[in-house]
Amino acid sequence: MDLLPLRYFQAVARHEHISRAAAEMRVSQPSLSRTIARLETELGVPLFDRRGRHIRLNRFGAAFLRRVDRALGELDDGRQELADAAGLTHGSIVVASETMYTVVSAMVGFRAEHPGVDVRLYQAPAEVMLQRLRHGEVDLCLSSQPVDDPALEVAEVLREEVLLAVPAGHRLASRKSVGIEELAGEPFITTDHGYWPRVLAERLFAAAGQRLSIACEGNEPGATAFLISMGLGVGFVPEMAGRHDVAPLALLRVDSPGCHRTLSFAWRRDAYLSAAARRFREHVTDAIRSEAAR
Repeated sequence: MDLLPLRYFQAVARHEHISRAAAEMRVSQPSLSRTIARLETELGVPLFDRRGRHIRLNRFGAAFLRRVDRALGELDDGRQELADAAGLTHGSIVVASETMYTVVSAMVGFRAEHPGVDVRLYQAPAEVMLQRLRHGEVDLCLSSQPVDDPALEVAEVLREEVLLAVPAGHRLASRKSVGIEELAGEPFITTDHGYWPRVLAERLFAAAGQRLSIACEGNEPGATAFLISMGLGVGFVPEMAGRHDVAPLALLRVDSPGCHRTLSFAWRRDAYLSAAARRFREHVTDAIRSEAAR
């Protein structure tokens, strides 16, 4: 059995959509459809249920997909192991992170040390990036939230306090600390659902029996301090980021247990982690810890 039809099958199974799979694999839709039909003929069973233009992986397809994922994963791992024997002169890494700000400076340093390694970074909320990790679409995730999955290996990078940032001149700017109860009605700058600042704020406010009043939300936690400095509201920032922001902010401790974030790398237990990915993980960990120690 050729490998290319199996990779086509993986793509169609993942998207359950012929045109999207064809675009990903850079093949025409008719050619992809014919390849899947030939594969089904060879196996003697249909792999998809078809209703008009819609397709859905059936029980035969789901069972076959598990085997295909395992077989192709082993081959890809073997190819990567051989590539690693040549050292860190080439290779590629796909990394997902909840925020670009935490990892981008370390990523620049890694590229300078290993110019032949291609690093692709993308941002996503925690559950989305971890799901892609489980599916083998990324090599590493840098999470700001706890990762509890027996299929994943987790290594803590840094645990740090989270502070409340307020604009200069705010009624709380002269304070050293604040309770959540005192923040009732304050316009909060935070992120969309799924990112760590939003998860933390909702948890702390719910525990205090208070309602979180959101003035602005986005998908980049690192932009929070700038928006607060413009006077749009108050919000949570990690201690490390708060110390190095150029914006005029006042930072207060939050009198509430659990007001911290824990940065952790996660990767799959059952997949080979390349030498380049391991070195990237070590480099970023060292860079973040050095920055926090300043």
